Amino acid sequence: MVKFISSLHIKYDLRKSQSMKPLILITNDDGVNSPGLYAAAEAVSTLGEILVVAPHIQQTGMGRSFPKTKDVGVIDELQINLKGGIHPFYAVHGSPAQTVAHAVLEIAPKLPDLCISGINYGENVGGTVFISGTIGAALEASCYGIPAIAISIGTNSPQLYSKPHCRENWDVVINLVHKFALFVLHHGLSPNVALLNINIPSEVTQETEVRTTHQSRQNYHICAKPEKRDFSTKLQLPIKIDIDNDILEPNSDVYAFTVDGVISVTPIGTDLTARDSSGMPVLITSTIDNV
Repeated sequence: MVKFISSLHIKYDLRKSQSMKPLILITNDDGVNSPGLYAAAEAVSTLGEILVVAPHIQQTGMGRSFPKTKDVGVIDELQINLKGGIHPFYAVHGSPAQTVAHAVLEIAPKLPDLCISGINYGENVGGTVFISGTIGAALEASCYGIPAIAISIGTNSPQLYSKPHCRENWDVVINLVHKFALFVLHHGLSPNVALLNINIPSEVTQETEVRTTHQSRQNYHICAKPEKRDFSTKLQLPIKIDIDNDILEPNSDVYAFTVDGVISVTPIGTDLTARDSSGMPVLITSTIDNV
């Protein structure tokens, strides 16, 4: 069983009777052709009924956006062969968050008991969570009261943001996803936790430590300055990793993932309020009149 190195306060909340199979929604931001999506589905295929609903194309970096495209909301119904069984498989024309919304409101026969977003190619740590489509999908699920897990695995691929990639062996990762899913299905999440953000090193083994972390304040992924160009031409700003090791928080997701090479588990909530040392919102109103 997965053991958390730091304390993660979880409320016991078994949402179903033992005689009912839970419904597990599996989605991602890498699109329907990503091997990580199929690995996630395989990982939980024995835990309940699975519903695979993913964006029809790569949607990395879409956050929790709801873009208004010409084909938004179109849903292609497909089938997936998983462990000898045929399962319905839906490709939604839209962002990861839109995909989850359509899954919950139009496709699922009941409210899912768990949403798994991933397995994403490329880590989502630090400030990257604000632009991550993987996180965005999980957040959207949480807004319907669905416990969610966002799972990402590190990769050194230079094509990280262009197309899905290959991974030779998924066995260890599939086993981890299975354990995390089972944990949440049986214990639920505490009221102030919307999702678990899990980042797995590319060289993970069965012995790799699992550590509860907090989100680093560092951006991690940032846009790099491009060379001079003709503004009339298309450009996708290059992405680079930027870490200031001098001020990197030792208990953070970035430190755990990049320095110690362990599995980072960060409980994430939807409250973005900046608070002072006592836990109260940083006081602004009393100082406005003094400006």
